[in-house]
Amino acid sequence: MKIKINDKVSITAGKDKGKTGKVIQILPTAKRVVVEGINVMYKHVKAQKGGEKGQRIQFNGPIALSNIALLCPKCNKPSRIGIRIADTENKKVKSRFCKKCNEVID
Repeated sequence: MKIKINDKVSITAGKDKGKTGKVIQILPTAKRVVVEGINVMYKHVKAQKGGEKGQRIQFNGPIALSNIALLCPKCNKPSRIGIRIADTENKKVKSRFCKKCNEVID
C-alpha cells in the first residue's frame, strides 16, 4: 500500500468529498483506511441494567482506498503516488514520490 499511518489525505469521493484528515488505521486486506474526522458513524448501545441509560457511541468508519488521495507535503495538493527503487550500498531502498511535483515524500 502506498498510504501509511499519519499521512495527510484528501477525500475524493463520497459524503465527505473535499475534506482532509490524518490516517489513523490501515486495513490492508479490505483495502480500506480509517481517517480522523471522516465517515463519522454512530453505534447505539442499549442499557444493560435498570437505572442505566443507553448510549450513542461515535466512531470513524473505514473508507475505501480508491476514494482518497495523498496530500503532497511540498505542493500541498492531492496527488497520485509513485515508488522509486534506489540501489545504495548493495541495498534496495524504496521511496515514495508525488506524481505532480516529482518530489520525494519520504
